[in-house]
Amino acid sequence: MEEFIIILPLVLAYILDLALGDPRWLPHPIVLFGKLISFGEKKLNKNNALFYKGMILTLTLTIGVFCFFHFALKILTPYPIATLVFNTVFLFFAIANKSLITEGVAVFKELKKGVKQGRERLSWIVGRDTSELDEQQIKTAVFETMSENLSDGVIAPLCYFAILGVPGAMLYKMVNTLDSMIGYKNDRYIHFGRFAAKLDDVLNYIPARLTALFMLIVTFKIRKLPFIIQYGNKHASPNAGYPEAALAAILHCRFGGPNYYHGKLVDKPYIGHHKRKLHDNEYKKVSLINHLVTLFFVMVISLIYMGALLL
Repeated sequence: MEEFIIILPLVLAYILDLALGDPRWLPHPIVLFGKLISFGEKKLNKNNALFYKGMILTLTLTIGVFCFFHFALKILTPYPIATLVFNTVFLFFAIANKSLITEGVAVFKELKKGVKQGRERLSWIVGRDTSELDEQQIKTAVFETMSENLSDGVIAPLCYFAILGVPGAMLYKMVNTLDSMIGYKNDRYIHFGRFAAKLDDVLNYIPARLTALFMLIVTFKIRKLPFIIQYGNKHASPNAGYPEAALAAILHCRFGGPNYYHGKLVDKPYIGHHKRKLHDNEYKKVSLINHLVTLFFVMVISLIYMGALLL
């Protein structure tokens, strides 16, 4: 029965993501997550004890999401087809490989029309200030985002699906959504969102490093592992630097450096040492890497569960 619970939904959700991505017309549970977070933040993020209020909100929503999906699956247990559909649909919602690639490619297409158009489209997918970025900085930001979110948006939810099923994947998505909404180090969220940000760091610790390793494997660049060890920690985030370092190693380029976030200059160290011009056609290579890493991990999870069934 395990292959029915894990392997079939995994493969079907992967195929659905390849085919559909994240269509805007389709109702998405992450939108509901965002509304719940926004409601809780408005009610709790005021007066005193902001760290503890943020912790309570984070734990309430994450535990609540896990319990909802856990008990929903318990109810569906007597109905195998309904269980399969439920797992497939919500795992499809949890992974975002196609939409990540689509958004990255869209920035490159807009950039061909002009730097202003490229900046505007980039602002859809990054938290930094894009108003003063030049063409090379825009391309760099796209590649950084595609590598970092390959971990956040694909490998991490697949990891927690492999361990805890759909409840685990959706718990992770709630934590990641909390981090993206309240995990900022600004005046409003520095205390209230700290617990959510730290929890996201903990949950992403292993997936981020797996992502970097998988990127080297699928590109036959495993000899670049020392590069990741050297530069992976050159980032404000304890995790984002690892997939970024992997892509910098593969492309033989340099990421990172100072950038403006919410009006403040953040002096980020560089990841890599080879400063070079990034070319338009390189987004195809980066997109292919994302596809290959996703396929590779889907195959790894499937083989692990198939092997366990045969033992």
